[in-house]
Amino acid sequence: MNIRMDGRVALITGGSLGLGKAMAEAFAAAGASVAIVARRHEVLAEAKAAIEAVADGGAKVCTVAADIRTDAECQRVTAEAEAALGPIDVLVNNAGTSRRGPFLEIDDAAWQDDLDLKLFAAIRLSRLVIPGMRARRWGRIINVLNVGAKMPGAEGAPTAVSRAAGMALMKVLSNENAKHNVLVNSLHVGKIRSDQWERRHEADTRGLTLDEWYDDEGKSQPMGRLGLPEEFAAMACFLASDAGSYITGAAINVDGGLCKVV
Repeated sequence: MNIRMDGRVALITGGSLGLGKAMAEAFAAAGASVAIVARRHEVLAEAKAAIEAVADGGAKVCTVAADIRTDAECQRVTAEAEAALGPIDVLVNNAGTSRRGPFLEIDDAAWQDDLDLKLFAAIRLSRLVIPGMRARRWGRIINVLNVGAKMPGAEGAPTAVSRAAGMALMKVLSNENAKHNVLVNSLHVGKIRSDQWERRHEADTRGLTLDEWYDDEGKSQPMGRLGLPEEFAAMACFLASDAGSYITGAAINVDGGLCKVV
């Protein structure tokens, strides 16, 4: 199967590093123009160069430096992306962190910050792009979540709670927009190599190289290894293309079998 996205425009939040960058590269390689959103200009510039290096079929890349925790910034992001590339066909709500800790130690400010970034940004951006998608009778929205949304554990808040809300949002939007050919799904991440895991390696005191550390982390996984960003991006590209034309309302695990909940 040759998955193509020629002529499509994708907006990816958290698109400068890790899974966001991997998805942007996959989309651009499939012919889609891509707008990537993050807060740091210098990291966005580096990501843009890497994405342009693999872009195919006249795909363009633009960057928008923004903090999407406010409605005004979400409006600016969509306006700048559409001014540069055209109407948004694909929205990937990927921005987020993995903040967690003991429940009694999480104050209101931490809860609000987490919800603003992971949930309200997805709500606001979806609200901005869905009318155009409906009018064109073609659209894709992907909420990037993690397996904690399905099987939250102790000290998993606030991230497990905001991710679970993101899954519920996906279900609501998929049911409301299926008749308009606007398909909405979520991808649930397990342990996949990324900059977040590299930061954890830097904090490790065992003196392992990054590859050794990844190998050690992978021993506890069902497949015996961590996933690769490219493996995650391949599923996102499938859902964002015409190949995924009959899939909506699905909460899909990309976790190597880690999550025991479907």
